[in-house]
Amino acid sequence: MTEPIVQTDFSDLNIVHRGKVRDMYTIPGHDDKLLMVATDRISAYDVVMDDAIPGKGAVLTKLSLFWFELLGDIVENHLITANVDEYPEACKPYADQLRDRSMLVKKTKPLPIECIVRGYISGSFWKAYKVNRVVCGFELPEGMKESDQFPNPLFTPSTKAELGDHDENISIEQMVKILGKEQAEKVADISVQLYQKAAEFAREKGIIIADTKFELGVIDDRIILIDEVLTPDSSRFWPMDKYAPGQGQPSFDKQFLRDYLSSLEWDKTPPPPTLPAEIVEKTKQRYEEAVSLITGK
Repeated sequence: MTEPIVQTDFSDLNIVHRGKVRDMYTIPGHDDKLLMVATDRISAYDVVMDDAIPGKGAVLTKLSLFWFELLGDIVENHLITANVDEYPEACKPYADQLRDRSMLVKKTKPLPIECIVRGYISGSFWKAYKVNRVVCGFELPEGMKESDQFPNPLFTPSTKAELGDHDENISIEQMVKILGKEQAEKVADISVQLYQKAAEFAREKGIIIADTKFELGVIDDRIILIDEVLTPDSSRFWPMDKYAPGQGQPSFDKQFLRDYLSSLEWDKTPPPPTLPAEIVEKTKQRYEEAVSLITGK
């Protein structure tokens, strides 16, 4: 098995951010660009695990590139190239590490909200619904079961938390206060269009996209799609042939890891527990199966 890449350290480039998964660099002499590197780190419950998933960064990159191309008619995205041979000269010494797991992108101003679209009731939304039928300002139908499909996809924004903190769901009204009415309406419309096209495509491949999170940014007053797109890290992927409302669903995403962690006596704060080799391997297999089914490669 290839050794996972847990962290990059490119001394000729300038590290500007280490997220839960991605290392972001600026490149000397290219102030309008960023280098995004997807490591093999994995997080759950907003805690980065000490154990990585080998090859995960390449899976995330391959899927994002696929979706960027498929969804390009809905909104522009930040991708310049993912071909390492076309990167600026300063990146060349790190080509082996960058290959298949990085993207050269336009530098944008990220919007201060997470753009979440939900097609099915699951996760935190299901927990909230069991307490109150009004969730994030939406009055949901009576009698919904866990994993039921919504009559129409819901756009449910959240705040962006700092590393280690939790995102918080907000209402559309709160989003309007943050972004302004015009931009808020554009963001909601773009997000739902992206979800609908992707969900329709995925269904043809035997996958239900239960929900997903998009990142949008602004460049020259244009809203564009940034970061990763529709990966197992940012989405719930369910196998259609096993879909059975009224319970949690088997998945191609890191829900498998979350379920394992929930079975432990762990308070979901650092330090994380050690992951058994079997859990690492099964998580790896689920990610690889998702990219194979969706891209056909």
